[in-house]
Amino acid sequence: MASTSPARQRGVWATLRTAIATPSAIIGLVVIGFFLAVSLFSQFIKPYSTSAPSCGVFDPPTAQHWLGCDDGGVDMLSLVLQGGQVSMFVGFTAALIAIVVGAVFGVLSGYFGGWVDVVLMRITDYFMVIPQIVLMIVVAAVWGSSLSHVIMVIGFLMWTSTARVVRAQVKSLRERVYVRRAASIGSGHTRIILTHILPQLGPLLIANTVLAITVAIFNETALAFLGLSDPTAVTWGTIMEHAFERGAVSTGAWWAIVPAGLCVAALIVGCYLVGNSIEDALNPRLRSSYLSTKSWRLRPLVGRGEDAL
Repeated sequence: MASTSPARQRGVWATLRTAIATPSAIIGLVVIGFFLAVSLFSQFIKPYSTSAPSCGVFDPPTAQHWLGCDDGGVDMLSLVLQGGQVSMFVGFTAALIAIVVGAVFGVLSGYFGGWVDVVLMRITDYFMVIPQIVLMIVVAAVWGSSLSHVIMVIGFLMWTSTARVVRAQVKSLRERVYVRRAASIGSGHTRIILTHILPQLGPLLIANTVLAITVAIFNETALAFLGLSDPTAVTWGTIMEHAFERGAVSTGAWWAIVPAGLCVAALIVGCYLVGNSIEDALNPRLRSSYLSTKSWRLRPLVGRGEDAL
């Protein structure tokens, strides 16, 4: 038992290292790292204040203001940098909440089974059918619009898919020989889960975390654009919402909307590339999907050799 489990764990983490070494994962990591670095140092690199005007209303991009200005004469580059810091904080925090809650539900449900599985999965099903936008409207009406409410709503509604994926994996892991041997020699449930189950789930949770970040950031942007986020906070979503409400589209000031939207899209694509690469490595069947572009190639006829085509 002592030799089998660590060997399997090393194999799983070796698969993860191989996955993040692929070209698509490297591109995704570079994109994520760029936005992380910019967000962390946005206070030092933004050229102008985000609370005081520094140019004219909807001034176009110039050498002094690379992304132009908004309806209040505030530099758009500074707003985008500041908004990225808040948007990424909301996205990462909400994703972390979702992964922790989903992992707890999935591990307990998959490991213990029986009535525990039934109760936890019914709770999961109930959360899956709750309309997120409707709930956010209710929360904003009752408690007021704030970033903390947005984080809680996104985090506590986004964990359901993680719970189901983790549950399926744990149901398989608990039947492994080394897990049964650990139970037969008297290892407790807590020790088995922490020593033999969770290390095997590490790469899967990492992949789900990266993908959850994309959903969280997209949801925060959508909620902010609908006016359901904190109106005083500068996020990519509120930047686009304010520009849309104040006539940026009708005046042709595309620079007040497009940069924030492109940042959201680029970050989502970067997280998707990393998460998808890890998923492909953990589940090779995904690479042979009939809908995958990787499988769209001519194959030799059976029994005819490579020269048949």
